[in-house]
Amino acid sequence: MIERVRAVLVTPNDTMLVIRRTRPGIPVYWVLPGGGVEATDESREAALHREIHEEIAGKADIVRLLHTLETDDERQLFYLAHIEAWSFDDRTGPEFSAEGRGEYALEEVPLTTSGIDSIDLKPEEITHVLRGAIGDGVLASAEPR
Repeated sequence: MIERVRAVLVTPNDTMLVIRRTRPGIPVYWVLPGGGVEATDESREAALHREIHEEIAGKADIVRLLHTLETDDERQLFYLAHIEAWSFDDRTGPEFSAEGRGEYALEEVPLTTSGIDSIDLKPEEITHVLRGAIGDGVLASAEPR
């Protein structure tokens, strides 16, 4: 089974970092930073730290596992994390230079229901999870470990 890790990265401005994906022939959509767990990763959290470094040249404080989404062939683990600094210009992930992968743009979205609803965040299930977490105050009250 393929495992992927993604981060709900909460900034000091109470925004969330998302990546806007623009690909030929497909409507624009957004994803959370993250990617595949590799055999060389010591843990899922280590994989998430590596992916955050590759994709946004940032270092995050992981708070906790927020949600798991599983299909027959893939498991995605969504972590809540805080991030203080990042640099999209210094990203190093291999996907950015792959031909035909389209464009990646880092954006900050308000960590509100209307902010979440203003983008087409994939997978759709995480949108519902985030709406619930915002309503319950889970995202605002979490402290890094």
